[in-house]
Amino acid sequence: MKVTLVHPAGFNFVPGQPDFSVLANRMAPIGILQLAAWLEKHGHPTAVHDCLGPYAPPTIAENAELILATDPELVGFSATTSGFMDALEIAALIRARRPDIKIVFGNVHVSSLGAPVLEEYPEIDYLCIGEGEGLLLDLAEGKPLAEIGNLVWRDAENGGRIVTNPRRNRILDLDELPFPAYEKLAGFPQGYHLPLFAYAKRYGATMITSRGCPYTCSFCDRTVFERLYKVNSAQYVYDHMKHLRDHFGVHHINFYDDLFTAQKKRVFELCELLIEKPLGMQFNCAIRTGHTSDEMLAKLKQAGALMVSMGIESADPEMMARHKAGVTLDAVKKTVEQIHAAGLRAKGLFIFGMPGETPETIKATSDFILSLDLDEMNMTKFSPLHGAPIWDECVSGRSGDFVEDWRLMNCLNFVFKPHGFESREQMDALYNWHVRRFYDSKGYRRRFAKRLWQHRWSLWHILRHLPQTIAAARYFSANKEQLEQAKREFRRHPRQPVGMRPVLSPELQADAIAAMSPVKVSRRPKAAAASTCGSSATASAPASAV
Repeated sequence: MKVTLVHPAGFNFVPGQPDFSVLANRMAPIGILQLAAWLEKHGHPTAVHDCLGPYAPPTIAENAELILATDPELVGFSATTSGFMDALEIAALIRARRPDIKIVFGNVHVSSLGAPVLEEYPEIDYLCIGEGEGLLLDLAEGKPLAEIGNLVWRDAENGGRIVTNPRRNRILDLDELPFPAYEKLAGFPQGYHLPLFAYAKRYGATMITSRGCPYTCSFCDRTVFERLYKVNSAQYVYDHMKHLRDHFGVHHINFYDDLFTAQKKRVFELCELLIEKPLGMQFNCAIRTGHTSDEMLAKLKQAGALMVSMGIESADPEMMARHKAGVTLDAVKKTVEQIHAAGLRAKGLFIFGMPGETPETIKATSDFILSLDLDEMNMTKFSPLHGAPIWDECVSGRSGDFVEDWRLMNCLNFVFKPHGFESREQMDALYNWHVRRFYDSKGYRRRFAKRLWQHRWSLWHILRHLPQTIAAARYFSANKEQLEQAKREFRRHPRQPVGMRPVLSPELQADAIAAMSPVKVSRRPKAAAASTCGSSATASAPASAV
């Protein structure tokens, strides 16, 4: 069967603003590349279309035409919440032109909502709940629908009744999967780039070397992989890096695992391979605050690590206990000192606007961030996710006001306003104040100036796109009043419902109940090794979701 896999552009900005995000960071859609390689391995010709790619046209209709031009029998969309409506509009055009093409949706949004999505949208034939490799292969090979695990489908013989099949067993040996089919991605790697000033060697690429997470942070959607945590072996990761270097000229890797260093033995084995047989590559990865030794950091540095990040989220002890149990401010300070002592860059990841946030807590967090002398910082605007433990609290109104607009749920807009704030405008002002404060600080400017030559490829990227960069700066400085008006007047997509309830497994239901408690107790499954968790509010596209 001929299959085309699609990464929709989604809504990657705020109302009234043009999308300049790809100027600063354009990541390859690893999930659909992994699925494409899997289907090709089993004899099914597969095409990939990235609507955020360097050669993708700007409109829904033009992207639909390019997808139709691949002459598929099955089209799979990998859509996060903010990208879902774009994907739906493309699917509707495909259905109107070629009603014989089957359409399947996967990734975190449909994995958390399940059957109600199929009830709402007749353009979609199937939903993939969880990992996508087995389901897509079964569909491509014509297996009876009732026998395909992870599938939600319509039973035509019973009046179109929607059926949710049982979850299939997770893939236990991730080394069985082929490397993602990067060769199918137009413009890779030259047209894709890592976050500016986060790398010293080009070209860059992203890798995901594990699935699942043994921790239960309140804000993370866990519906795709639930609690089972599995990893690629050190040898597989090394071979994957070598493949990217030898075939595509990649010399920097961003590991986007939620828990890259969760299995310490694997980390040390990979470091030894990279030290004994150097690839001439650098990498960034995430660590867990308070669970990282001087020895591990030294090995990471020796193996080629440039920067490590850690999920901190807040500097308010009550907020941390509630949303990120097990992480303390003292441990954060010590870990940053350890990172710098090892000669690595330290990046802190923070979330602004979760339940319990106030102007005082965000100011305290800003003060704490500056005291850490971080090399880099990322603060995301909190967006509730349907499959996260904290979802029910956010929609209940108990802790704040929530505007359920899927397109805005991208961690760039304050869709949730805690009761401690007067308005979203107040939240935006505080957010902008902190960002300016960090990047205008003497410490950051000093470090940036010292590394100017290391950042030459980022500077070259900016120079190549100087007209767009200048236009962005002028647009944001000259249109503040219009931007605020655009936010106020923005309307929800006419086909987006409100109040869909997530369909959670008993395990995840228990997590959601625990999250409603003001203080959470950290639970650590027996299967988890001493661990790491570098988090942000954004749930990235899982490596195996459609």
